[in-house]
This record gives sequence, C-alpha cells and structure tokens, in this order.
Amino acid sequence: MTASSLIVTLPRAVPSVLAVGAFLKNTVCVTKGDRAFLSSPVGNLDSRDAITRFEESVAQLLEVLDVVPALVAHDLHPDFHSTRWAQGSGLPTLAVQHHHAHIAAIAAEHQVDGPVLGLSLDGFGLGPGNQSWGGELLLVTGADYMRLGHLAEMSQPGGDIAAREPWRMAAAALHRMGRGAEIAERFVDQKASGLLAQVLDKGINCPPTSSCGRLFDAACGLLGIHPVASFEGQAPMALEKLVTRPQMMAGGCVIRDGVLDLLPLLERLIGLDPAEGADLFHGTLISAFAEWVDRAAEPYDVRTVALGGGCFFNAVLTTGLVTELQNRGFRPMTARQASPGDPGLSLGQAWIAGLVAERGE
Repeated sequence: MTASSLIVTLPRAVPSVLAVGAFLKNTVCVTKGDRAFLSSPVGNLDSRDAITRFEESVAQLLEVLDVVPALVAHDLHPDFHSTRWAQGSGLPTLAVQHHHAHIAAIAAEHQVDGPVLGLSLDGFGLGPGNQSWGGELLLVTGADYMRLGHLAEMSQPGGDIAAREPWRMAAAALHRMGRGAEIAERFVDQKASGLLAQVLDKGINCPPTSSCGRLFDAACGLLGIHPVASFEGQAPMALEKLVTRPQMMAGGCVIRDGVLDLLPLLERLIGLDPAEGADLFHGTLISAFAEWVDRAAEPYDVRTVALGGGCFFNAVLTTGLVTELQNRGFRPMTARQASPGDPGLSLGQAWIAGLVAERGE
C-alpha cells in the first residue's frame, strides 16, 4: 500500500477513523477493521510544502482504504494546521490530548486493551486548560485518562525560544533555587542574562511548564552544554552521549502529592564536570521516575507501564527505566513499530477516536 508507510495491528477492530497527528514531524493515520495505517512523516506543519504533503496523505489514505471516517481526531492545540483542517473537514471531530495520545499509541501497538500507567515525557503538548505539559504520569483506560502527577513546573523564560536556548532554562532553575542573582554572572555571554532575573521575578513572558524536555535543557544549561543550541534537542542529545555509568544521587528528588520535583538534582549539577553531571542526571532521573510510578500505582491494580514521548529516544533513560521498572514488578512497554515521539502520535489519536466512535459518542 503506497499511501501507508506503516501498518499496525490494533487490539481489536474499531470503526474507521482519521487522525491528523501532531504539528512537529506530522503523520496521519486511518483505521480500517483492526488495522491502523500510518502515513510517512510529512514534516513540521509550518511550510506550504509540508501542508501540501499532509493534505495529499489524508486524501490518498482515505481513497486507497475506501473509508469515510466516523471521526477525525486532532490535537487540542487550536492553532495547528491539522486542527484547523479537521474542524473544516465537515466530519465529526474529536480533540485528543497530546500526552494521552502518546500513551495510547504504545498501548495500541502492544495490543493492550486494558488500563495502563503512562509516563509521557516530551518537550511540549497542550493540556486541557491550555497549560504547557510535557512531564506527565497518567492512568489511561483506552479513550479515557486521568492525570496522576506531573513534573514540578518551571518557568520558561521567553516562551518557545527557551527550547533552543538551554541557558534560559538553567536560569529558571537558578531562580527557583533562590539564586536568581547568579544568572547574570553565570551567563555573562548571553545578552539577555542581565535582565532575566528581573523578568523571572515579574513573570513576564515566562509561562510555567511541566516539560521533561525543558528539564533536560535546564541540566544542560547548568553544565554548560550547548547554552544556545542549533535545534531543539541538540543539548540533551549531547548530554546523553556523555554518559558512561549512570549514578543515582540520594535525595535528588522530592515527590509530593503526585508532583516529582528534581530541583535538588539540578542544584547538585552546578559546578560539576559535564560528564560527571551527565551520569548523575541520568541515573537519578531513572531512579526518580521508577519511584514516582511505583508510588502512583499503589491505589490501582495496574502493573503495565507505557513509556511514550520524544524523551524516550534517549536510550540511556529508556533502557535504565525499563530495567528499574521490571525490578519493581512492572511490565514496561516501549515503542516498537511507531515512533515514541510525535510521528507516532496519530496512531494514539486514531486508537482513542476508534474507541470513542465504538461507544457511539
């Protein structure tokens, strides 16, 4: 089937639906029976060429599969081209939360039809109240989810620009530590550093985020790894490459009311050699995530954990967390066919939409 680059067998047959994916690294997905058909990635939906490929992929999949979708699933973000396309399609639509979709994609390709715990870690996805999410612990039961916890929020100075300038997230971490006065001196090479403490004090263009991607950026900024990156994710990728032997810092995190706060770990990184910091950051993160899942699971009879989101491209994190969760008696699931990141999002959207259509909503 030339219109599809990937065919995934679903846990069971559901009504035919169309899912129009994410903004970054977009794919689209159509279900027919117990199969989900994913397009090749069309790119980020911020160019005319990518939008053309997106619309062609939708038309080709629907034509080749000969289906009229019962629902069109899209992201919660109202400004994505995919969302606007769905809302203008004339078909019934379903808005699907980004991190719910990441976990549903993992469950779908593992053919798990029951409840799962989901650790959904990435750079950004819009929450149901327009929040910036990205470090989420969920309980997912097919088309429904409950947020059990999240990473402690940090300010994101300058908004989206902080994703490409890790020093800004490091500055936000220093501000949270009560060390905002150090920002200008530590980042003297950055033109905006002299004003950033004041900007953080006043909360000017500093939206809060629970993003794990931005947590990685904060660590990189504190360790001096790509303070200004050429692309989002460059610094965390460099941090991962420095790891030789992950080490766990005792007292590196605090878990309270479902919120995982790694500020003690970030403070410990200040002044460390980058390679030593990379080992300490990854080892502590693995231990903290496993403990977080273990505590959250206590009230529920669920031992299956889906690991989804772009942070799981990090092999050190993924391998270490899988082992740690298995040692605690969990069944961890990772992406096998579809991407753990945004190219796999349409699969999760489609599985959720299929289940919603099945129950007649």
